[in-house]
Amino acid sequence: MIGRQAVTCLAGHPDGRLLEIRLHPAPSGVSLHIAPAGDGNGREPTPLDPDAAVAPPSNDSLNFLHMASTLTHALDVREVVDLVADHVAPVYGVHAMALLVAEGSRLRIVGSHGYPRDVLDRIDGLPVTSPTPAERVMQTGRPAFFDTWEELLGAYPDAVRTDDAAAWAFLPLSVSDQRIGTCVLAFTDAHRFTPEERVALNALAGLIAQALDRAMLYEIKDRLAHSLQTALLPGALPHIPGLQTAARYVPATRGVGIGGDFYDLLSLEDGSVAAVVGDVQGHNMTAAALMGQVRTAIRAFTVTGANPGKVLQHTNRLLVELGTDLFTSCLLVHVDLRLRTFCAASAGHPPPLLCLPRRHADVIDVPAGPLLGIDPDAEYPTLNVPFPPEAVLALYTDGLVELPGVDLDRCIDDLGRHLARGCGEPLWQLTDALLDHAMSARRPADDIAVLLLKHDPSAL
Repeated sequence: MIGRQAVTCLAGHPDGRLLEIRLHPAPSGVSLHIAPAGDGNGREPTPLDPDAAVAPPSNDSLNFLHMASTLTHALDVREVVDLVADHVAPVYGVHAMALLVAEGSRLRIVGSHGYPRDVLDRIDGLPVTSPTPAERVMQTGRPAFFDTWEELLGAYPDAVRTDDAAAWAFLPLSVSDQRIGTCVLAFTDAHRFTPEERVALNALAGLIAQALDRAMLYEIKDRLAHSLQTALLPGALPHIPGLQTAARYVPATRGVGIGGDFYDLLSLEDGSVAAVVGDVQGHNMTAAALMGQVRTAIRAFTVTGANPGKVLQHTNRLLVELGTDLFTSCLLVHVDLRLRTFCAASAGHPPPLLCLPRRHADVIDVPAGPLLGIDPDAEYPTLNVPFPPEAVLALYTDGLVELPGVDLDRCIDDLGRHLARGCGEPLWQLTDALLDHAMSARRPADDIAVLLLKHDPSAL
């Protein structure tokens, strides 16, 4: 593939025949030709030597390119380890590996494959000044190969054998001229490292180091982002007499990033209850930070006694003044349990669902104003709806209903049917059922927030 040379190899067909496979690189791509193997005169070819087919050549350029491409998609350390185990170990006969990274004054194992736990415990946390091959390789940046235990012991007389391996490769993990750790590859049998293998393994270590560095950085950012989002969401919903509540937040699929979905519930001085769900555009720290600002603004304007439409109007003007490039959808509901009604206003958000036990769920068509943060003069009309005893009100973000290629109204109707089916169940169980339905349809490419309210006079 690199040298642009045609390649021919033999492969076994499931019925026992041998096939000749030819790869012909060209500027436009690679042509593949498959034909029965033979000499052209109809005579059967000599069967392949089984030992020769155990592994491809150690300088297999195709494997190297595939490894380089695959590692760029690894999002965490576990994926890096698994990819190396899947693509490197079979090629070179590696039976165990460990990735050690310097943390402070010690070498820590951040990932491993094939090593028993007791072996890892003995080598994890060794001082970076300890006289070991792993430490030496990290300090010098030069790889070390030991064909046998005797060879390793000759170089490190104080070495203690911690496993049953018979040969080792210690490879430096370096990123931008900075040495971050060591990759240890262990072999069950004595292994003579050819010059080609040494070059290839050292090059692979460079790929592993870059992937590992990206994965560790991603994990740090991911933890920080989700810690921020968790801190911005309510730790617990307030207890409100006459109202049962349940809420859940589910982050999006790994790799998408942190989202801006949120929910909130607060008890007002006049005895009413304010419930809100919203979705800030984007999947990054900026979206999470703006989510916190929106939630705080809605809380602040709500406690002034303004109705949902006015609260959204004030919040919208604030976001316009902040000059943010992100927009926010939001649904705000004020519930009056004494009057058994709720008042709702929407800023481009999916409509709420209202369900009574043993009846279908209704889509409440709240008049939708524009998204928050676009038009400073936008208005948000309100809608008053009866909220009888035993009714369940469902507020949610679009991640719960959206399916690629499916009309949104159909998705909302489908959610309503599942809501009606479980309307008489405890709210926490109903919440799980709605999320399970959403997860069964697809992996969530967007995060999900859902808030359920049940009018329960017996809880007064």
